[in-house]
Amino acid sequence: MSTVAEIIKKIKKETNCYLLREGSNHEIWFNPKTGAKFTIPRHKSQEVKTGTANSIYKQAGIK
Repeated sequence: MSTVAEIIKKIKKETNCYLLREGSNHEIWFNPKTGAKFTIPRHKSQEVKTGTANSIYKQAGIK
């Protein structure tokens, strides 16, 4: 499992996705390549399950 901070670092490094806005519990990110919006939990040190991390990466265009 990886932390939210590691996921965000990988997304920033490998894609041109950017933070669109912040919600109460999640950040809403935008992928300009696909036009898709996706959410990432706000707690940077929180561990994210593998399936959730893979889903975030897929929406960001990494996998």
